[in-house]
Amino acid sequence: MKVLIVGANGQIGKQTVEKMVNDDVFTPTAMVRKEEQVKAFQDMGAETVLQDLEGQVEDIAAAAKGKDAVVFAAGSGGHTGADKTMMIDMDGAIKSMEAAERAGVKRFVIVSAIGVYDRNKWMSKAPYYSAAKHYADEWLMRSGLDYTVIRPGGLKNDRGNGQIKVAKEVERGEIPREDVAETILASLKDEGTIGKDFDMISGTDDIADALKRL
Repeated sequence: MKVLIVGANGQIGKQTVEKMVNDDVFTPTAMVRKEEQVKAFQDMGAETVLQDLEGQVEDIAAAAKGKDAVVFAAGSGGHTGADKTMMIDMDGAIKSMEAAERAGVKRFVIVSAIGVYDRNKWMSKAPYYSAAKHYADEWLMRSGLDYTVIRPGGLKNDRGNGQIKVAKEVERGEIPREDVAETILASLKDEGTIGKDFDMISGTDDIADALKRL
């Protein structure tokens, strides 16, 4: 499966690319914004493409051409303002969906954030972040693409253990970024996750088993 990873230089994106390189099912292409980011992916054996989410849809579509799936794992980061959050987390996500459609790519997996489907659960300290994620998810679910929306809880850098809890709604909690990356791969392997959106935190179920029970 040929997969374009948008936001490959982020922490989840980078782990996703690395795991795909080491999985015979996948041939990943890392989409990065800066020339100096390319070498790290080449060193791990991944293809790369230079493209900016604030660029044109047709350029992102060119990057997606010939792929079987797109993974959107990009984010503006915690040190930017509301403007960048809206331009990357929402508009960048929507551009990527439009690009997938133009490129004829049906499968699309997006990394969102826990609880954002419900306005009553939006983060009070950064409502614009929750809004950006919410409307990107809504756009995807109405796009006609074969979507999966993954909404992880608080992200941490602990080593993953492959044990998660998933449902339309779960209590707030944390999850290692590595387990989010593993869930991306597992979702792409399981067609039963198409059309599903779910919250996710660390739990007691193996990733593949948890996804089958959605």
